[in-house]
Amino acid sequence: MTPILRSRVRGVGAALPARVVTNAELAHRVDTSDAWIQQRTGIKQRYVAGDGETTASLATKAAEAALRHAGLETSAIDLIVVATSTPDYTFPAVATQVQASLGIVDGAAFDLQAVCTGFVYAVATADKFLRSGSNKRALVIGAETFSRILDWSDRTTCVLFGDGAGAIVLEACESDGLIASPGVIASRLRADGRHRAKLFVDGGPSATMTVGHLRMEGKEVFRHAVGMVTDVIKGCFADAGVTADAIDWFVPHQANRRIIDASADKLGIPHSKVVVTVDRHGNTSAASVPLALAVAVEDGRIKPGDLVMIEAMGGGFTWGAALIRW
Repeated sequence: MTPILRSRVRGVGAALPARVVTNAELAHRVDTSDAWIQQRTGIKQRYVAGDGETTASLATKAAEAALRHAGLETSAIDLIVVATSTPDYTFPAVATQVQASLGIVDGAAFDLQAVCTGFVYAVATADKFLRSGSNKRALVIGAETFSRILDWSDRTTCVLFGDGAGAIVLEACESDGLIASPGVIASRLRADGRHRAKLFVDGGPSATMTVGHLRMEGKEVFRHAVGMVTDVIKGCFADAGVTADAIDWFVPHQANRRIIDASADKLGIPHSKVVVTVDRHGNTSAASVPLALAVAVEDGRIKPGDLVMIEAMGGGFTWGAALIRW
């Protein structure tokens, strides 16, 4: 059998702001309660960036943690892809800030914007770079400071989101291409821009010359979410020639516990196989999946050889999934 290149996960890392904001604290700011938030979302707390903490600084810390976990020096990296909707600046890209902070002067670095689906899009994009042979090792990072674009008087949105960053190191390795061999096995990406008004930010440099605030039609997003994400997940299963029974861990976007449970139920995935961190992190957009991966690797749930499905849906709408043999 002729060897092929496959993108293998070498390391994972995470970074969270210092400040924890509980539901009880939010109840003093807006008309809500801990019970109301937990019942509708499953969120108990979230992390909020403070002075000196930015998307780039969190992304850099997560990247450093992933490199330590991989046992690699920064010089080993020749590609950095950062998924974010909340960059430090209009430009330069967060990825180039991370590159500079790490002392990397070779390779490519760029940001990718697909909102909450950003990390899945970034994994699929980096995978194609690595499988083409153009690059050897990639830092793939999801990093956000959504607290900077929230309307803190809007209880329907401000209780949902948090800040943080997660990263993985992907390495191009020769593979026999079998389902049992490590690496990114399949990915499916989708988008439908007709749904913009259901989840968007009402500002931007070209349209309003402002940053703007996040706006969301929560019921509409919920209504679309389960069907859309299960569609791409089933597509990955079909591409890989497996069924839901084959996966060891389901790591979904951490937006809402009810969406997570409904997606798992529709796919026939036992809740015992679902990694859930929304209770402690809230919705960290593009950072949510890599943060959840880092938690599950650190606590020993995700182990080498496990088959892991990641998925997400975000504003746009965008949605996607990737199947990875750890």
